[in-house]
Parts: sequence; C-alpha cells; structure tokens
Amino acid sequence: MSAEKTIVPRRSLLYMPGANRRALEKAQSIDCDTIIFDLEDAVAVNAKAQARAQVEAALGDYQYGYRELVVRCNGLETEWGMDDLRTFAAAPISALLFPKIESLEQISRIKKELAALGSTLPLWIMIETPGGVLNLQHVAADSAVTCLVMGTSDLVKELRAQHTPSRSNLDYALQHCVLVARHLRKDIFDGVHLDFRNLQSLRDACEAGRAMGFDGKTLIHPDQVPIANEIFGYGQADLVHAEAVLDIWHRASEQGRGVAELNGQLIENLHAEEARRIVAQAQALARRETTAGDRVSTPIC
Repeated sequence: MSAEKTIVPRRSLLYMPGANRRALEKAQSIDCDTIIFDLEDAVAVNAKAQARAQVEAALGDYQYGYRELVVRCNGLETEWGMDDLRTFAAAPISALLFPKIESLEQISRIKKELAALGSTLPLWIMIETPGGVLNLQHVAADSAVTCLVMGTSDLVKELRAQHTPSRSNLDYALQHCVLVARHLRKDIFDGVHLDFRNLQSLRDACEAGRAMGFDGKTLIHPDQVPIANEIFGYGQADLVHAEAVLDIWHRASEQGRGVAELNGQLIENLHAEEARRIVAQAQALARRETTAGDRVSTPIC
C-alpha cells in the first residue's frame, strides 16, 4: 500500500438488515468500523420497499458516530435496484455496494445512473460469482470502484462447491482477488462467517483471512465484531515495534544507508512502509476516539 493513501480502519464491516428496525437502532452502539445497511440478501422480497424506507429514515434519525456507512443495493437488473440507487444517491453515506458485479458494463450503467442524479458516491462491489473473480482486474480498475467485498456464500453456491471449515477449496479465488486488490491499491474484505455462534471458528477464519491479506471481515452478528477488530487491528506491541522501525529507518536514511538493523533483524524500506501503515491506522483510530460524536457522512475511500 502506498504510504500516501489515507488509512480508513475497516477491520469489521457489519451487515445490518434494512427490514429490521430494531437492528438499525442498535447499530448506533456497536463497535464496528463500518455498517453495511443491507437491502439485498437479508431482506425478503415482500419487505424490499419497507427496508429501503427504514434505512432512509435511520440515516436521518439515528447517530452512527464515527462508523462508515454503506448501503448494499439490489442489483440494477432487479425490480428494486433503481429505486435503491435513486433513494441513496445523495444520502449521507460513504459508498454504495452492489452485488454480483462481473463486468465493466455493469459499472458503467451504475455510474451513468448516478451521474444523472448528480451523485459521485464511490462504489463498492461484491465478488461472488466465477465471472466476478475472473474479470476482477478489469472491473475493479475503474476509478469509481474503491473497495472490494467477497461474497463467499454465493461464490460457493455458484461453484457448486461445499462450505468447509478450512475454505481450502476457495484458496485460488480468494488469493486471486487479494492479488488484484493489492495490485490496484484498493481495500478488500473477506466474506461472512456463517457459524456465528462459534466464536472460535470465527477467530480461526479471521486469522486465515488476515494471513491471506484481507483488510477486514464482513460480519453478520454483533458478537463477531470484537474478534474481527482484534485480528484485523494492531495491538500496543505492534505499534511500539512499528515506531521503533520508523525511528531506526529514519536514522539510517539520514546516514545514506538503505538498510538498518533492529534487534538483530534486517530493516528495509518495505518494513518501514508497513510500519507507517500500522502507525497510520493507530492514529486514525485515536482521532476517531476524539471525534466519537461526529458522523462520517462523506466519501472517504
């Protein structure tokens, strides 16, 4: 990741069903980084209009503080997608998330519809089909697309695969998508963990996702948030080490040296870059604590 890119903590991204009014209210007190108001998978066909209206009302009535707000719309090919887009094109949110994106034509249509409404909201896209995985490098290269979200449940279905604890059958697809995200310098988030009562299996899944390179985890239950924040965040020891790396690297650079040593370990520019990321995330979280009453209401991707 470029050191100049603004770091937005996105360790935990919690789907909130738009049809559940109580959940929309409760989300004000959940310690997630991002709330994804879901109008798609989590909403029954006969509740689509109600969910849309409730999310629109919640954005005006409730205070979500520091949390980044995203709305997952129905696809534009459905009977609800255009109404979703029109309703939230000018809403106080950070992005619109669209499902089952496979082609640049889909992105172009979304951009055209938003432009007609005078909206420049960033787009997040769901990767949940074989076409979405295989075409990702071309689709995600569009500058309007700022974040990538794995839809592993739908991907398993589309592959005619099976859900397994290790997810080793998805390794190729997941690694491919992370590679594309890193190449394009965009954040990418792992899919949901369906066994939401089993927090140990969630921890295992988060650790595997973090090791693979994901920036955060999409979640379906508030109890999952603390573990995602822990695994995809950095502890005090990480911060202390990062600051030490930057200090020794700064001194080495001043002396014209391209390498340094810290506690017997070689330090190069790549280590300094990662240390800057750790410090930047810590600083972003610290700033958030001091402005906890302020709503994130503008695009920050």
